[in-house]
Amino acid sequence: MTEATYLELKVVVLAGGVGGSKMVNGLAQILPPENLFIIANTADDFEHLGLAISPDLDTIMYTLAGANNPETGWGRTGETWQVMDELRRLKGPAWFNLGDKDLAASLLRTHWLRQGQPLSRVTAQLCRRFGVAQTLMPMTDQAVRTIVETDEGQLSFQEYFVRRRCEPEVQRLIYEGAGSAEPNPAASAAIQAADLIVIAPSNPLLSIDPILALPGLARAIRGAAAPKIGVSPIIGETAVKGPAAKVMRELGLEVSPVGVASYLKAVLTGFVFDTVDQAHQGRLADQGLATLCTNTLMRSAADQARLARELAEFSLRLAKK
Repeated sequence: MTEATYLELKVVVLAGGVGGSKMVNGLAQILPPENLFIIANTADDFEHLGLAISPDLDTIMYTLAGANNPETGWGRTGETWQVMDELRRLKGPAWFNLGDKDLAASLLRTHWLRQGQPLSRVTAQLCRRFGVAQTLMPMTDQAVRTIVETDEGQLSFQEYFVRRRCEPEVQRLIYEGAGSAEPNPAASAAIQAADLIVIAPSNPLLSIDPILALPGLARAIRGAAAPKIGVSPIIGETAVKGPAAKVMRELGLEVSPVGVASYLKAVLTGFVFDTVDQAHQGRLADQGLATLCTNTLMRSAADQARLARELAEFSLRLAKK
């Protein structure tokens, strides 16, 4: 494949969290910025200390800006923690870590939202100020919130994920507000014009499913002519990062690339999975999916770019069929 071919692809990515940001960063390395559109999960958003926090939007934005903390996968590089240290000294609610730089972005987001600006416009303004040229957008401007029903009762997503460190057993997931939320119009337009739609290797239940829970977005993706390719976040029956394997197991799903593909099958035409799981090739093909078996572990920016190129090549082969 020539570089010119890459330049022609208009790619939409459904993403959330660290796995999604890595896939997005790989695609950003091979595509012109005007051809990459990211639809981010916002069901993790919440209000903390009076501030509007958007963890997935920020993780992706910081990654594209080269400002993310590569050690944690979230937050800012070169971060300081004076506010959190003082909050702990004052015995305030310090269970959700917000570094000083991270707080500045959240303060500005909250300020603009309180002025009446929609989250999509706020996100675009923050991206411009961080020097992000790609189009990053929330799935909706309306509030959608993941509620986790557990053996200890209902928990908000961040209570479950951060404060309780994913310890309670998950019994059910509720995407509150998703059924009536209108998709971001720019997201719907990007899907319609896409040459490739990528379901990033994010948690299928906590990051991707909230996006697909918006009826308008799910319909647009299913009806899109572009190849729709998922990348497995599960390698060798474990999640690369986060609680995906635990949550899948607790909800009765098979913890494997097959389990992920089966869960997302309604919006997939192709699926990418790791060579560790090559034995699953036949079962994935039996689902009617075109498959690509390759090294999907993204330890470095070079790994991200390589996987992005292989994904682009795979999509062009599918488009010719």
